[in-house]
Amino acid sequence: MSDLPQQNEAQTISALATETINPATTNIDQLSPLEIVQALNAEDAKVARAVEQVLPAISQAISAIATRMRQGGRLLYIGAGTSGRLGILDASECPPTFGTSPDQIVGLIAGGPIATANAVEDAEDSPRAGQAELERLQLTPADTVVGIAASGRTPYVLGALAYARTQQALTIAVVCNPASPLEKLADITISPIVGPEAITGSTRLKAGTAQKMVLNMLSTGTMILLGKTYGNLMVDVVATNYKLEQRASKIVQSVTGLDAEHALALLQQSNGETKTAIVVAKNHVTPDEARAKLAAHDNILRTTLEAMAE
Repeated sequence: MSDLPQQNEAQTISALATETINPATTNIDQLSPLEIVQALNAEDAKVARAVEQVLPAISQAISAIATRMRQGGRLLYIGAGTSGRLGILDASECPPTFGTSPDQIVGLIAGGPIATANAVEDAEDSPRAGQAELERLQLTPADTVVGIAASGRTPYVLGALAYARTQQALTIAVVCNPASPLEKLADITISPIVGPEAITGSTRLKAGTAQKMVLNMLSTGTMILLGKTYGNLMVDVVATNYKLEQRASKIVQSVTGLDAEHALALLQQSNGETKTAIVVAKNHVTPDEARAKLAAHDNILRTTLEAMAE
């Protein structure tokens, strides 16, 4: 791990923007319940503005991720504590929303699965553990590794990104402090600077909210570029429960003009595949023919429909 950037000794924990004392909340323990939530809300209002400042970096990232995923690459989130949990949350929501396979977008956390529900704070101190996670997944140059760390100096994440660089994978840092060691290992750095937390050092607050917003954009933006939506409809939704079945039916109804009964029947004939059902309805073909047409156009519904209308 000799290629890890050296920690700046002058940059102690107390010097980090996310660790400094917030003058707006020094008396928060003396406030009424309403005043407490007003103070927290005032701090939260700063998060969207901080994320707005890094939109160019986020857009660069989704373009690069989509390019690699078209080549069969994966999107891998890695972090410790809150940052790791946020990565796992984003990854876990992509299969039902966008029809991705569970191994296409993966969340990794220091300490392993037990750390999703229980604090395993010392696990983040091992750079070798971060590298080992990526070795286990047999990282390739087509993959993207997103290191998530509010401080930008978590050893577990530093080790992961340092290893990812040796494998020519795309490396992205999501951090909430400027000029961090993690930035030196990243091809793209996304750094929403949210400032000091309402409770000093509690980066599950503003920093965590900023990270969640960034990850939402990374996965959603990438999926849009990959044709996982038609307009703003999630046409690759996987109908695994009643709510999602109804959502899929409404999507088919919206695009085709069918009523609910016929939309549900068509979804059943199409094995619950929303895109397939839409192509069947719009072009009067069989489900197998619809799948073949979609496959010929990279499974992008809009491109398929436009080609079939010519």
